[in-house]
Amino acid sequence: MAGPGRGRQNKKDQEGPRAGELMEKVVKIKRCSAVVKGGRRFSFAAMVVVGDGKGKVGWGYGKANEVPPSVEKAVKEGMRSMVTVARKDSTIPHVVKGHFGAARVILVPASAGTGVIAGSAVRAVCEAAGIHDILTKSFGSTNPVTLVKATLGALEQLRPQIDVERLRGVTLS
Repeated sequence: MAGPGRGRQNKKDQEGPRAGELMEKVVKIKRCSAVVKGGRRFSFAAMVVVGDGKGKVGWGYGKANEVPPSVEKAVKEGMRSMVTVARKDSTIPHVVKGHFGAARVILVPASAGTGVIAGSAVRAVCEAAGIHDILTKSFGSTNPVTLVKATLGALEQLRPQIDVERLRGVTLS
């Protein structure tokens, strides 16, 4: 098995969550330093996406003096901020656009077997939500924090076909 590194996933990420477990993906860890009398003091901020792989996803941002406590704080916040995402089989019901700040994201449904075609930040959100086939494109800012927020904003706009039919009063095919 390959060790941890860029572009590699550990075995835990490949298996997916078990019943009752949540999938957590660390999107970004930032190191901040403050110059004090004795030198530099470092603190860490972690951005984590949490999901059950069945349509619920959330994000959290935690800060601490060490990396593990900051990730734990982010996971706790992510569990509190979970939202339900409308899905259609293994993809999304329709095309949707999301934006946050300077980040713009377009999510397009894809046929089965396509996979998640996305950058790392958008991919983390889609996989945590249980979306396995999707095409995405991001514009503007490449900041992972704003991309995650833009992606979640787009996913919150999704409506299942049944709801759209009921609202419009027509039958869609």
